[in-house]
Amino acid sequence: MTEDCNYHKTYQGLVAFDLDHTLLDHKTWQITPSALDAIRKLQEKHYLTVIASGRNMHAPYSVEYLNQVKPDALVHMNGTRVEYGTEVLQDHRMDVGLLKRVLEFCEGHGLAVGMQIDEVDYFTWPDQVVKHDMDYWGSSERNFDAPEKLLELPVRALAYCGDKAGADELAGAFPELSVLMFSKDTGADVFEKGFSKADGLHLLAEKLGIDWQRTYAFGDSHNDRSMLEAVSCGIAMGNAVPEIKEIADYVTDAIDQDGIYHALIHFGLIS
Repeated sequence: MTEDCNYHKTYQGLVAFDLDHTLLDHKTWQITPSALDAIRKLQEKHYLTVIASGRNMHAPYSVEYLNQVKPDALVHMNGTRVEYGTEVLQDHRMDVGLLKRVLEFCEGHGLAVGMQIDEVDYFTWPDQVVKHDMDYWGSSERNFDAPEKLLELPVRALAYCGDKAGADELAGAFPELSVLMFSKDTGADVFEKGFSKADGLHLLAEKLGIDWQRTYAFGDSHNDRSMLEAVSCGIAMGNAVPEIKEIADYVTDAIDQDGIYHALIHFGLIS
């Protein structure tokens, strides 16, 4: 990320980007080059650029993409952590009692839930995680440890590996959780209600004095819904799930057809 935390800087607006299937093309595992070009142009025009992701963007499997994009701010782990430059504006950790109950429930109901911290994977039912990896990536190189160790670690959000039926079961058992399926229906983000990408963007806009009428967001999946509905202009990728296209203000081209670049041209944010 950029390191300047100068609150006297005047931003023309805010533009937020989901990572997976929005900036990051899973067919190539590369950030779309035209999107990187567009982000640089936005920054030159003094727009606040934000990665808004369910991921922990400082994790080893994500930091390379963070270093490529170099956003001004982060709303990650679905808004449980918000950063501007080097300053942490919000950092919410999951209640330990709730986390314990979730892990026990998932262990007893055959649901794979957990997270990776410092290249160690703490999951219930790790064999299901390996199956998920093999089905999606064709390989699995995990370093598993006991999931109960998460109770002593900083947990802000969890990942569920499995189908929608399992996600619905988890959501039904824990109404205090948001359980939002990934766009490919291979799993879900799991985090406490009261946090969202939209709330994180509101926090940034308020802190930096950005006019909410000059806010834009790009996304493709269920955890992008809150920010696409909240911002002045919510933009769905052409490869987005149908539900996201339905609520978006504008649908652009797919990620592999330079959708971000074309939408920013369309709205006159870059030239």
